[in-house]
Amino acid sequence: MSVLEVIDLHVSVETEQGTKQILNGVDLIVNEGEIHAIMGPNGSGKSTLAYTIAGHPKYHVESGSVTLDGQDLLAMPVDARARAGLFLAMQYPVEIPGVAVTNFLRTAKTAIDGAQPPIRTWTKEVTEAMKNLRMDASFKDRNVNEGFSGGEKKRHEILQLELLKPKFAILDETDSGLDVDALKIVSEGVNRAKENTGLGLLLITHYTRILRYITPDYVHVFVDGRVAEEGGAELADRLENEGYDRFLAPASLG
Repeated sequence: MSVLEVIDLHVSVETEQGTKQILNGVDLIVNEGEIHAIMGPNGSGKSTLAYTIAGHPKYHVESGSVTLDGQDLLAMPVDARARAGLFLAMQYPVEIPGVAVTNFLRTAKTAIDGAQPPIRTWTKEVTEAMKNLRMDASFKDRNVNEGFSGGEKKRHEILQLELLKPKFAILDETDSGLDVDALKIVSEGVNRAKENTGLGLLLITHYTRILRYITPDYVHVFVDGRVAEEGGAELADRLENEGYDRFLAPASLG
């Protein structure tokens, strides 16, 4: 069984004011097939965790470890982390002018698998996945995310998730900016990917609305760069009703 392990992770970032400590000893274990929701107030370190695991150079690991099936992810370049089975769906997907979606997807699949997918079966798979996500077939010929709406960008992220079949996926606020219909379609895509491959999911979100469609096995509350509380799906319901006030110092509330 595959496992993603984060042990005592401390991470900082350089700012104009100097070094800022963001993660302060994060421990997290995600097993194959599990869904873990990361919730917490703004600035608590949720996205920092995602981008550190993925290998963003902005974030400096002070101490701790991140491993995937025993492999040291922190020692790998970004592309090697993807080949090891890691996937990140970004909160703000970037545009790639001059690169068509169809070429981008096939190139990514080839890089991860080490061989080009057979064109006939690949075309069928892409077409079916786009249909399930209610993406118009013309999107295959458009440049990656160029001119896409927020919802279209998020659907394209989940299209990649379904086609690339990673071991573990980190979804960084995939629900942000989505209307009700788009949220449901995107969530169905995530659930479909999990059912088809058994991947583990790390789902970062502020709100519980996406958790109505993607049911977490575990919920972790981030406060000040560490896990302040853990529980099951019922913890998300409590957060919906009570907010994060009980975790925050009085000074931070004013």
